[in-house]
Amino acid sequence: MLPVPEPKKVVETSGKFLNEFREFISRGNVIDLAVGVIMGAAFGKIVTALVQDVIMPPIGLLMKGINFQDLYVPLNGKHYSTLAAAKQDGAPILAYGSFINTVIEFVIISACIFALVKTINSLRRTDAAAAAPTKSEELLTEIRDLLKK
Repeated sequence: MLPVPEPKKVVETSGKFLNEFREFISRGNVIDLAVGVIMGAAFGKIVTALVQDVIMPPIGLLMKGINFQDLYVPLNGKHYSTLAAAKQDGAPILAYGSFINTVIEFVIISACIFALVKTINSLRRTDAAAAAPTKSEELLTEIRDLLKK
């Protein structure tokens, strides 16, 4: 006859797993990462709206009314009046206008992240500089150490 495992061990193992999972989730780094991902997704939507609705229309106007979203090349050799018509026909297309918009979005997001990191680093530098002892404090420390000798 085969031995039957005790039910307590199964419960203890699942309880241990849940406790470890709770500790993992409650760490500050995991929560910070989750907040960062959520904020990044929301920020991406804002930048997409900025590029599509604010930046690209004036650029299109300067380029004689070109809408970058409508720039494409059908790869099957046929001519279509619009990008939507080409997609509806199921034609293979190279939508380079969408790519241009995405590159502009990337540049804006990268610039914003660079500015944010630069600001945070400058704040950290001022904190580190404030924590460092002044020249007077260093001299007083040296004098104290010499007097002790």
